[in-house]
Amino acid sequence: MTGGAKAFGCPFCGVVGESLASRRDRATCVSVAEADGAAEADANKLLVQRFIMRLPLRGDCPAGGEAQGVVARVSAAVDGAAVLFGDRRDADGGMSWSAVAANEVLIGYVAAVPSIGESAARRLAWCARWLEHPDAAIAADAFLEFGLAPYEAVRDAAAAFDAGKLRAWVRDGAADQRRRGFYGLALGIVAATRPAQRAESIRVLHEAIEAPADDFRAGFDGLLGGALVAEGEAGLEYLGGLGLLGVDARPVDQRHMLAALRFAWESLADTIPRETVAEATRRLLAAPVVAADAAVDLARYRHWEAVDDVAALWHTAGRDDPLVRRAVAGYLAACPSAEARRRLDALAASDPERLRAAVEAAALPAGR
Repeated sequence: MTGGAKAFGCPFCGVVGESLASRRDRATCVSVAEADGAAEADANKLLVQRFIMRLPLRGDCPAGGEAQGVVARVSAAVDGAAVLFGDRRDADGGMSWSAVAANEVLIGYVAAVPSIGESAARRLAWCARWLEHPDAAIAADAFLEFGLAPYEAVRDAAAAFDAGKLRAWVRDGAADQRRRGFYGLALGIVAATRPAQRAESIRVLHEAIEAPADDFRAGFDGLLGGALVAEGEAGLEYLGGLGLLGVDARPVDQRHMLAALRFAWESLADTIPRETVAEATRRLLAAPVVAADAAVDLARYRHWEAVDDVAALWHTAGRDDPLVRRAVAGYLAACPSAEARRRLDALAASDPERLRAAVEAAALPAGR
């Protein structure tokens, strides 16, 4: 990565949550447990269930062996075995408990997944084998690990990816679309780092990108990001050739394209010059649905060559959209050029009230 903020491994997935490894390493006590009664709502209307600890896995677990029962928060009722996590919450030794349903495979996974203190790349290389595991909890946790990791770590763990499986998952239109987006990004990394896999991986990415789709396709931005990783500037030219930077592209695809460009700016400056990314972003100013976001991005990129295009938005997309006017005011106020000052002065004379509202909404200093 060359400068800029660090991007997550899957900046397109929106993953949230805490991995099982993190919960395990943070916990005071981790134990295999067995459900002892039905789940029910507690006084705070949170779902809880009673468990009996059977086999401590690590940490300082309360004494009492099989007779030691605890009440733990659960996301869904557990029928049978669980992994129990206990966190010490006060100086008197009180514990806060949570549990997840588990079978023998999940218990082994929780016990063996590398510590969060180890390098992210090593941890991801271990987790790669568990992606799309038949156990849904394990598959979800492995995906979460990649979604929360820095992009550099995902790239450094590329040798652990199974290229054939990635291609199959990207081809699978019925797959979880957020995961499919990540697999597209991972397949792009494979194409960029394994010459023998390059042509076929790029072909699969192109097929997935060009396939007909409905108005909502989560993960499409990940496929676009994969093409940019795989092909660099040629990938950006390819996406532009599909019309994804044009005003006639579907609005949802314009949003996906803008997300892919942000990823390229933050993480791909070694293969796609940032000026090229900024110029591509500038083309999206003509798309009303993303005009405001594109203007904000251009200000963040300090791409001041677009001052005329941004200023023109005030009288087009900004005529009925206060978000666009706010973005225009922010860009012009940040731009150091005399032309930006002239544009602001002209707006102050011709449209003072709406400019004042836009400046206030953008939290800009009075008088710039």
